[in-house]
Amino acid sequence: MILTGKARLAGVVGWPISHSKSPRLHGYWLENLSIDGAYLPLAIDPVHFEETLRGLKNAGFQGVNVTVPHKEAALKFCDEVDPLARRIGAVNTIVFKNGRSFGSNTDAFGFIENLRQNSTHLDFGTAKVVVLGAGGAARGVIVALQDAGVSEVLLVNRTKSRSEALADDLSTDLSSGQGSVQNWSQNRKIQVCEWEKRNEILSGADLLVNTTSLGMAGQPPLELDLSALPLNAVVTDIVYAPLITPLLEMARSRGNQIVDGLGMLLHQARPGFQAWFGEKPEVTPELREFVLDA
Repeated sequence: MILTGKARLAGVVGWPISHSKSPRLHGYWLENLSIDGAYLPLAIDPVHFEETLRGLKNAGFQGVNVTVPHKEAALKFCDEVDPLARRIGAVNTIVFKNGRSFGSNTDAFGFIENLRQNSTHLDFGTAKVVVLGAGGAARGVIVALQDAGVSEVLLVNRTKSRSEALADDLSTDLSSGQGSVQNWSQNRKIQVCEWEKRNEILSGADLLVNTTSLGMAGQPPLELDLSALPLNAVVTDIVYAPLITPLLEMARSRGNQIVDGLGMLLHQARPGFQAWFGEKPEVTPELREFVLDA
C-alpha cells in the first residue's frame, strides 16, 4: 500500500482497541480496491473522547467507526444523527463533512444483511423470532427486525424488568412516529416472556437470536434446551469469539441452519467504508477467511 498526500483517512475508536478486527477488514478492502487511504485503530480514553474526535475532524479524517465504550457518547457528540441510530440509542459510524459530524448506526444493517446472505429460506415477512437478551445489542437487533417486517418478536431475558422496559421503549418509538419503520404494523408487538419459559417458547419459531454474552469465551454457558425448536428454524449468535458458539454447535448438530456473528461485523462495515473512501465494498468468502486469519 502506497499513501500520498491526498490519502483518505478513517479509523475505529475504542478503549481498548487492540482486539478489533476492523483495521484488518478495512485494510483488505483498501488493498483490493487500490484506494489511496488508510484505516487506523485509535485507542481513546473516554475522558478524552470528544476532544479527540474534534481533533480527528480538524485533521482531515473522513470519519470513524465507534466501538465500546463510546457508542452512546458518540450519539451526543454528533451534530446530526439519523433516526435509526436514535431508535437504537447508539452511534457506531461517524462521517465528517463540511466541518460537521454525521452519526449513524450500521449494526442493524449488518445483522439483517448477514442473515440475508447466509440463511437460505428465512422469510422476514412471516417470521416469528425469539430474541435472548435485553441489552444494547438486543435493542439494535429488534429495531432491525422491526424494519425488516417480521411477524412477531418474543423477547426473553434473565431480568424480566429489563425486557419490559426495552419492549415498552421500542413500542413507544413506533407509536410516536419516531424512526422510519416501513413494515412493522401496530398489531405486531414485542411479547415479553419469562426466562423460565425460554425453552418452550421456541416452539414455532423461525429464527432464534442470542444477543447475550452467555456462551462467549470466558463467559458462563447459555443453558437452553432446543428440543421444541423446529428443525427448519435458523439460529444465530451475534458474537464471533468463538466463531461457532456452543449454541450454534448444538443447533447445527440437530440439523438447524446456523449463522455465525462474523458476517454482522463484515456487513456493518460496508456503509462507512463507502462514505469515507468512495467505493462500495463486498463481503466475500475470501474476506471472511482473511479476517479470521488474524
